[in-house]
Amino acid sequence: MHVRYELNDRVAVVTIDRPERRNAVDNEIARELLGAFARFESDAAGDVAVLTGAGGTFCAGFDLRAFAEGQLQQLDPSLPAPMGPTRLQLSKPVIAAVEGYAVAGGMELALWCDLRVAASDAVFGILNRRFGVPLVDLGTIRLPRLIGHSIAMDLILTGRQVTAVEAKQIGLVNRLAPKGEALNSAVALARELASFPQVALRNDRMAAIQQWFMGEREAMENEIRFGLATLASGEPLEGAKRFAEGDGRHGEGIVS
Repeated sequence: MHVRYELNDRVAVVTIDRPERRNAVDNEIARELLGAFARFESDAAGDVAVLTGAGGTFCAGFDLRAFAEGQLQQLDPSLPAPMGPTRLQLSKPVIAAVEGYAVAGGMELALWCDLRVAASDAVFGILNRRFGVPLVDLGTIRLPRLIGHSIAMDLILTGRQVTAVEAKQIGLVNRLAPKGEALNSAVALARELASFPQVALRNDRMAAIQQWFMGEREAMENEIRFGLATLASGEPLEGAKRFAEGDGRHGEGIVS
């Protein structure tokens, strides 16, 4: 097994543990990653997941040595993606904790996550450009949506390396952490998200994701459907009562 799943305080940490190959993914590891996030999705004790890599590297992408030997998942969209979970749409958020390199398919894994926390020396890039290997884990879709078409085309066409600082500037990274602290920072953020009322958080998240595939009218109706479901859960009324009793005044309890 090269993928570890650990759950503590409502946060699941999924770790790619193959440091001798910079956590490159082959078919077996892709299946393990897919299984880990399927487990998280069905795990009622987990509210937020953090994806990271062992040994100071997030993920160097699909293992090109394995690819040269004939390994690669079929590209049928009904089958698992080459990197594992990147075609899954989970109902709960995932945060990438990036140390070292998140490149090629590893960058696509980071793009699949809802948020990215990167160490100050982290490096991103479509480095597979130099080998003629395509983006097939939704990188061509997610990257333009995250950072805009023009900047995404720069990264996709040139395959240049992007520092953590630049990644933060262009919106690829949400938070920066000191070297070696990406996982701790990501887990702290995950625990803050897990501390919020979960029905509203998950429904608002899903409405924001699904609107990409809808026209304005359909997206509005979808947001209302999720909003009504949240109201029907009783969670907003409970929250309003807590506020009326003095909880959360002056922005207390909000993630900084």
